Amino acid sequence: MRLLTAILLATATPAILASAAVAQTRPVAPAFVLDALPYDYAALAPVIDEETMRLHHGLHHKAYVDNLNKAVAADPTLQGQSLEALLARASTLPMVVRNNGGGHWNHRFFWGLMAPEGQRGAPSPRLVAAIDKQFGSMDKFKAAFQQAGLSQFGSGWAWLVMRPDGTLAVTSTPNQDNPLMDVAAVKGKPILANDVWEHAYYLSYRNRRGEYLGKWWDVVNWGRVNELFDAASAR
Repeated sequence: MRLLTAILLATATPAILASAAVAQTRPVAPAFVLDALPYDYAALAPVIDEETMRLHHGLHHKAYVDNLNKAVAADPTLQGQSLEALLARASTLPMVVRNNGGGHWNHRFFWGLMAPEGQRGAPSPRLVAAIDKQFGSMDKFKAAFQQAGLSQFGSGWAWLVMRPDGTLAVTSTPNQDNPLMDVAAVKGKPILANDVWEHAYYLSYRNRRGEYLGKWWDVVNWGRVNELFDAASAR
């Protein structure tokens, strides 16, 4: 084997040797990436101001992505798996993967649930009918959703999900957990979510989480919510 290796090295051209050296030193691409926002940082003002969006996306979300990539790179058993596959077995994961994986998924989902003025649309008749059936009215649903966010102790998220039985439910999760995780008290396919970590609202609303939750409806991308509801209903 050593003789064969020596022969191969002796007969290799400088170009081949240089290519091999580059291949050995080329950094491995990170498994997960921070995508750009689908709108300008100032597009959601005055509900969510530009500075909050820059900090939230460029620092907080980026940190989740960076820390997740570090944790996955250090553990070969986690490599090559989708984010959804990892979250589905959150109870078996190191907390660094669970927290940062959830943070990445939740924020990637959250950005698409909001849109600039003129691009937000309205709840579809099918979604309105399902909400009316489950909650009594759109206003009652919004009140339940806001209460889920308001009553979440500490940091976390409020969710509208479609449960496995096809019914809608409002729930909340602590920290960066979500309803896709096997640890979630209420499991389901997320349709709508709001971030109630303080970094999502503190610059404009200080400790007034309820005010933030109430005004947030003004930036909801109902077109995207309709798509998520239809996709969840079709499965």
